[in-house]
Amino acid sequence: MATIQNRSNHARFDPGFHFSLVPALLALFVISIILGVHSARHGAGVLAGVWAVGITFLLMYLAVKSRQYAMKVQDRVIRLEERLRLSALLPEDLRPRIPELSEDQLIGLRFASDGEVAERVREALEQKLNRAQIKQRIREWRPDYWRV
Repeated sequence: MATIQNRSNHARFDPGFHFSLVPALLALFVISIILGVHSARHGAGVLAGVWAVGITFLLMYLAVKSRQYAMKVQDRVIRLEERLRLSALLPEDLRPRIPELSEDQLIGLRFASDGEVAERVREALEQKLNRAQIKQRIREWRPDYWRV
């Protein structure tokens, strides 16, 4: 890893998805609309144009849904990992409160170092902090290079 991860640069882009597939599908969608309109104006078959636009839209929808499914599974894994981690690191008074943490809070807490996670958990529970608020309070960032 050339860059050390921190709060300002931890969001991840997948070049194959974000910079290749999505732009290509958007271009294909625009081109299919243009060709569909052109073929309809020249009597070449409205059905073919509608079909091309529909198939292109479905491909875009499939790409977006596939990404959402992968991220949801990853969030579930993060939730499980963090609950296990917290059960090992939290003091006795906080361990019974692990189930009170929301998925959003657990996802934010994954970046807190082992040394400060108990303090961040206490704040998250008492102040009902969300993921972004938790991340802002982290002093020692624990990178997650595996995020999709």
